[in-house]
Amino acid sequence: MLGTVSDVRVNPADETIGDGALAVRFLLTGEQSNGSIAAFELTVPGSQRLLAPAHSHDHYEETMYGIEGMLTLTVDGHRHDIGPGQALCIPRGAVHRFDNNTAETAKVLCVVTPAAIGPEYFREAFAIFGAGGPPDRARIMDLMRRFGLTPAPPPPQA
Repeated sequence: MLGTVSDVRVNPADETIGDGALAVRFLLTGEQSNGSIAAFELTVPGSQRLLAPAHSHDHYEETMYGIEGMLTLTVDGHRHDIGPGQALCIPRGAVHRFDNNTAETAKVLCVVTPAAIGPEYFREAFAIFGAGGPPDRARIMDLMRRFGLTPAPPPPQA
């Protein structure tokens, strides 16, 4: 929670969570913004497909701003390539996922308003994905639901 002006500082969260390739660097959490905003950099290596299922958020918007490379976001079935200097707001309830379909590393700034998700979610997610073997789908679904993410049903098989 914010206190006095002396509590204000650059990148108060400054925590990187990742697996050595995919990384989430928190800059600001809800605790540091009275719950109004969370901001983190997401670094996605080339040719990386997100392991977690497509999902939606019922309680917050997520805006992504391209810093480097190209990240493909699929929102309600429509693909959007986000590059440096481009932004995309994912509204509440929109089913989305992201992938890096290029050989180049992509980096985006993610802004969540209000700050309904923080480093705790990503710490647990990376622990599940890093446990060895195929990720435990039931644990992933439980984690997502506990943090306000609604997993989308799997796409129909062709």
